[in-house]
Amino acid sequence: MAPILKADIWVSSRLPLAIQRAGKPSAFSPITCTLIHGESNAVLVDTPISIGQTEELIKWIEDVAPNKGLKYIYITHGHGDHWFGLPLLQKRWPDVRAIATPATVAHSNQQLSSGRFNDFWLKLFPGQIYQPQQPAEAWPSSSFEMEGHEFQIIEVGHTDTHDTTVLYVPDIHLVVAGDVVYGDIHQFFGEANTPSKRQEWLRALDTIESLNPHTVIAGHKRPGTVDGIFNIQTTREYILAFEESVKVTGSPTELYERMQALFPTRLNPHAILADVLYLHR
Repeated sequence: MAPILKADIWVSSRLPLAIQRAGKPSAFSPITCTLIHGESNAVLVDTPISIGQTEELIKWIEDVAPNKGLKYIYITHGHGDHWFGLPLLQKRWPDVRAIATPATVAHSNQQLSSGRFNDFWLKLFPGQIYQPQQPAEAWPSSSFEMEGHEFQIIEVGHTDTHDTTVLYVPDIHLVVAGDVVYGDIHQFFGEANTPSKRQEWLRALDTIESLNPHTVIAGHKRPGTVDGIFNIQTTREYILAFEESVKVTGSPTELYERMQALFPTRLNPHAILADVLYLHR
């Protein structure tokens, strides 16, 4: 019998931005990293952005899973805030394999292009991102294994960016959803900027739901919130509310104010305006 799997969640601090949004100081959404571990090995899903955040994550892994080897780091999608911590983690665990789908690796390489990396990421977080960066290796299969347990890679298409995936662990009914699912955080629509893309995001949520998971871990979540399947429905409700708000508002400011009024408890309302930042990077 395979050793039982356990899962632990680390949620980053909110990294302050070096620029202002809507004329006010702001900070990035907290980032969720998931550690799934067995008797002697572990799989980490996604990393944070900065050197300081990643050093905190490394210490946390050492405390949560002492004397266990990190076998894989799986990256759910190409946005840099989910993999810029890779070099430091690979220094700490030199035998670890950082893996992702070929499409995610291609997207990651786009994030390293001079226009995106220098003019966007380094502009937001000067001096805080480890360099040089190296994306994960392209994994040729739709699954991998640790200690007799299967980890299924499920491609779900366009959500808050293109070519996104979720990681499904059937033996513990767990879905690590990356940015397909948000947990009480305002969602990023800068790349989900058409009705058809937002419909694809809704279909991705249906795909997760069809797996009948017991636990769904959001890529960005409020620290301390439960990783329940209700996260699927609250993410769906937010997308539908955004779709309606786009139709009835006439400017980014009106859209920002309406979504903030509809979801007053969600963190990082400035994410609603990130599409403007994205288009003018």
